Amino acid sequence: MSTIYVHGLGYIGLPTAAMFANYDHEVTGYDTDEAVIEGLDDGNVHIDEPGLRAFVTQALESGNLTVSNEVDEAKYHIIAVPTPFDDETKEPTLEYVEAAGEAIAPHLRPGDTVILESTVPPGTTVETLQPALEQSGLDAGSDFALVHCPETVLPGNIITELKENDRIIGGVNGVSTEAAVRLYESFVEGDIYTTENATTAEFVKLIQNTYRDVNIALANELALIGEDYGIDSREAIEMANTHPRVDIHHPGPGVGGHCLPIDPWFLGQNSDNLDLIERARAINDGMADHVVETLRDELGSLEGRTIAVFGVAYKGNVGDTRQSPGLDLAQALQKAEAELASPKPDGGVPPSAVGVRLHDPHVADQTLDLVDRKSAIAGADAVVITADHDEFEHLDPAAFADAMAERVVVDTKDVLDPSEWKSEGFSVRRI
Repeated sequence: MSTIYVHGLGYIGLPTAAMFANYDHEVTGYDTDEAVIEGLDDGNVHIDEPGLRAFVTQALESGNLTVSNEVDEAKYHIIAVPTPFDDETKEPTLEYVEAAGEAIAPHLRPGDTVILESTVPPGTTVETLQPALEQSGLDAGSDFALVHCPETVLPGNIITELKENDRIIGGVNGVSTEAAVRLYESFVEGDIYTTENATTAEFVKLIQNTYRDVNIALANELALIGEDYGIDSREAIEMANTHPRVDIHHPGPGVGGHCLPIDPWFLGQNSDNLDLIERARAINDGMADHVVETLRDELGSLEGRTIAVFGVAYKGNVGDTRQSPGLDLAQALQKAEAELASPKPDGGVPPSAVGVRLHDPHVADQTLDLVDRKSAIAGADAVVITADHDEFEHLDPAAFADAMAERVVVDTKDVLDPSEWKSEGFSVRRI
């Protein structure tokens, strides 16, 4: 059994803390948010993730997991704090990583190990975290181990993937790497790959997600080209993928989550060689505007129209709205609304603006103006599917036909049967 402090009890930190605790380590979960600590003390899990509530409860009730708003000594310190991203500057905020290092430094002892799991630009472990930790008077690599070990889990399946996914571990030297390997071997069932270079480990995580983002951008561009030829790009991609050396992803309304839309920009923080990657980001970010143009093409004009957006989670069957394509579409429609509502040059009355209704059975975010399914479609002119929730696969087109003012549906996730909807008089557009 090792003593472990997990710094940051968010989407990654809390499951990681519970995982180590349930594998017989003595774990303290630390967070600066008093509400998080108080909630966990009362047995309330603040993250919506399948199986997580029971998993965390098991760890708490065993006594192996405790929570605190104070930092103390531990054999291992695992940092899983946020690295916020500025959409305008395309730069990350590393102040939470630096603050974690500064909080650990007074409690750092010779022989301890500090592991950064947060997704960060290459070089962060040695350029940002290491100096903060060395305020302790100890040297990384000789007095204490310093490592980057990125997580690679998918919301909706975090607990399973924490155990089964392969891990990349890179320390500032071999001794550091070995110290982290010994810890993760206690529960990781996948392979553990090592490098005696923390920056390489950071780079690997970023290129894994960048590969997916660029691949999706290719699929989206193929979808746009396919429309020019009047063909079903999804069918074409599926047939192309029968080749043993071709694996094209699916097109869609954009890319969401905390990783794919952000990690490619992290790669370029200290490099001037972003080219293909930057173009891929522009393609994926532009899909919301393409959906707006598709709606204009179907409806003739957005003036006075009501659009129901089905899906504000960034992926199917989760409640996570970070970097949501559905919300990006809502913003693009609101931009169109603002343009419609602007005064006419001749001083005439501006046209009535487009209305947007948001519906998602998995999202409980009180800051969003969400409506139920019936309210979303009542009198609506079009429905846009932007998340592949299971519930959306079983929508009744007859009920929608009766409730809507116009019969237009744009399926960006390929969850509907076009023939069923067309039989009810719908114009169906797919991406």
